[in-house]
Amino acid sequence: MKLILASTSPYRLALLQRLRIPFETVDPDVDEAPVEGELPSDRARRLGALKAAAVTARDALVLGSDQVACVDGAILHKPRTPTAAMQQLISCSGRTVRFWTSVSLRNTATLWQGDRVVTCDVRFRDITASEAERYIELDQPLDCAGSFKWESLGITLFRAIETDDPTALEGLPLIAVCDLLREAGLSLPLLSEKM
Repeated sequence: MKLILASTSPYRLALLQRLRIPFETVDPDVDEAPVEGELPSDRARRLGALKAAAVTARDALVLGSDQVACVDGAILHKPRTPTAAMQQLISCSGRTVRFWTSVSLRNTATLWQGDRVVTCDVRFRDITASEAERYIELDQPLDCAGSFKWESLGITLFRAIETDDPTALEGLPLIAVCDLLREAGLSLPLLSEKM
């Protein structure tokens, strides 16, 4: 049975490649409009499941994922511009940003579906405007909710990261993915002793 990643995210693609299992990618093309009154965790779960359900391939395992980030109750979207990134980083300075990252795995043959939502709290240190500006210039985090790349220089902005799965912060919680793939009956390769 083939595995399909329902995402065009280069971050999710790179993360799933770490598992060394063959997969294809498909753009799920779902409506990500917010639902009034929806909790961030429910939004992440709903969108991950929608993405997995959007791919109609036969006899496949389809993996969908979504991430929602909030600071002081406000959702942080991808900034797209340096100005918006600057505003986000200043709003995060000295605060904790919570991320909810969902993963949904759907078997298109049996219609079985498994879901997980992994939380991650990022505690920011106090950031000056000049630090934020320099960081944005160096790391170009314009396609990242929260305006940082933790796997790069973004780590220098933090006091702490609290999570059961650090890959969730990057966009795809691999521990949860592995659990779901095993539940679905897919064998995962193990590293050989020589590696």
